[in-house]
This record gives sequence, C-alpha cells and structure tokens, in this order.
Amino acid sequence: MAVQNGKDLLIKVDVTGTGSFETVAGLRSTRLAFNAETVDVTTLESAGGWRELLAGAGVRSATISGSGVFRDANTDARARQIFFDGEMPQFQVVIPSFGVVQGAFQITSIDYSGTYNGEATYDMSFASASALTFTAL
Repeated sequence: MAVQNGKDLLIKVDVTGTGSFETVAGLRSTRLAFNAETVDVTTLESAGGWRELLAGAGVRSATISGSGVFRDANTDARARQIFFDGEMPQFQVVIPSFGVVQGAFQITSIDYSGTYNGEATYDMSFASASALTFTAL
C-alpha cells in the first residue's frame, strides 16, 4: 500500500438513521484503534512455562477519536444530539486505499476548547457498541 494522506482517514456518521453517512465536520486528526483482550489459561503444566491463551476468547473492541475545528455544521449538531440522547448509531471509518470499518459506536466524550486569539476546537472519543464489519476498498 502506498503512502496515504492523513486527511483521507474519515469518520462518518449516519445522520438520519437510514444509512446516509456524512463526514463529521471540521476534523483535523482522526484515529481508529482495535483491541482484543486475552484469556490466560497458563498452568504449571504449560510447555516450558510459556503463557498459553484461549483461542477466540476475550472481548474485542474498537475506539475512535478525532479532533478538529468547531464548525457547528449538521454533523456537529448530530454528534451532540447522539451524546446527550445516549444513542449508538452507525459510524463508518474510511481508511484510505484499505477499507471501511462500520458499526455502532457510542460517543463517550466531547471536549470543546479555545484560546483568546485562536479558533474553537473539539475532541471526540467513541467506543464500539456492536460487532464491526470491514469492507475492503
């Protein structure tokens, strides 16, 4: 895979609940992380004292985070509403020249900040709330 522009890593939200995805406005940086907990089944009889893990066990999860410039666009308003209503709608993360990860996410935090002579910014964090799908591009 060739080098990609960071601006092409997009976080999209289903704004209407009907599969109409729009890029969250104003983002400057985005991040997607996958996690898989392990279940340690090591015993005194484990070969050479090496740790053994139980295959297919544990909890898998994903987190999304992003930060950017506050624009008060439709997607900003939708994100605020999702947070305050405790909704878990569908989101997509577009990974350039790789694929699209889609699933339900909960917005776990929204932080707004600004300086006297600078722009208003925000940071958002999301936690996966369902099984995720991956579609290759």
